[in-house]
Amino acid sequence: MSKKILVLCGHPDHESFSGEVASQYENAAREAGHEVVRVNLGQLHFDPILHKGYKEIQQLEPDLLDLQNRFREAEHIVLVYPNWWCAMPALLKGLFDRFWLPGFAFNFNKETKRIDKHLKGRTARVIVLSGTHSPFQTWWRFGDFTNEIQYGILEFAGIRTAVTAYGPCEKVGGPCREKWLREIATMGKKGI
Repeated sequence: MSKKILVLCGHPDHESFSGEVASQYENAAREAGHEVVRVNLGQLHFDPILHKGYKEIQQLEPDLLDLQNRFREAEHIVLVYPNWWCAMPALLKGLFDRFWLPGFAFNFNKETKRIDKHLKGRTARVIVLSGTHSPFQTWWRFGDFTNEIQYGILEFAGIRTAVTAYGPCEKVGGPCREKWLREIATMGKKGI
């Protein structure tokens, strides 16, 4: 069955291996008949800094309003980014700080003391690319580096999320990268 898929390249430079991975997923999904929208983080125009935290409303730029609409329209979201210092790139974190807001992604229900999750019914695939260590080595030494995106952001808003990690991207040769790209193409065709 065809899905509406949003592919977000979370590397500031979409001409990176992250961009190649996002393109691999995007192209395979299109070929399989899915409706795909692609967004490149580095091409969005917004201020990633919350200058007053959440004490004051900071007007959302047109690109952030558009991205909120794309999240609402999508049935499946694919987010590809590199693991830098056991976290997502700062610009990607700034994106979520700015547009992942109450009213859009969630609300705190004062009566029930619960979180109303506004993006329920959607699924996500997060693909994290590690540069110098395997994902297992990073996890073993520093802990789960995907908790923030999976549980603290996406699932907090009701999006059922699966995470796939590849690495060490800087140390593997062509055959290994080709295997990863085939796996990603399979995910794209299935829309998972």
